[in-house]
Amino acid sequence: MSFSKEIQVILARQLASCLAMPILIADIEGTLVFYNEPAEAILNQRFEETGEMPAAEWVKLFAIADEERNLIPPDERPMSLALTKRQPISRTVWIRTGDDTGRHVSITAFPLIGQTGKFLGAMTIFWGI
Repeated sequence: MSFSKEIQVILARQLASCLAMPILIADIEGTLVFYNEPAEAILNQRFEETGEMPAAEWVKLFAIADEERNLIPPDERPMSLALTKRQPISRTVWIRTGDDTGRHVSITAFPLIGQTGKFLGAMTIFWGI
């Protein structure tokens, strides 16, 4: 992580690294700047190996489908909506990576807003169903 990150994003990363639920953190451009160890199991990749990834790259790591298993386009995924609309969104979806059959999860994505109202990015948290 570069030192040019806002302190709130650095602290969010520290918090995510201490929690047991999968968490993804993206900056204002949608670059995935961190995902914790539980999220590594979903993405089938370690953050230490991938590092930061632009949105165009990381959205290809997994497919997200609605309850009927219809694919959700990248710009309609919870993280994307939290970034573009700057409001929280929760949704129950199926996530599939590689050859797995899919995981039924609840996703909550929310914008990261600093104390001065500065928009910093978004965080997504997954819960298994």
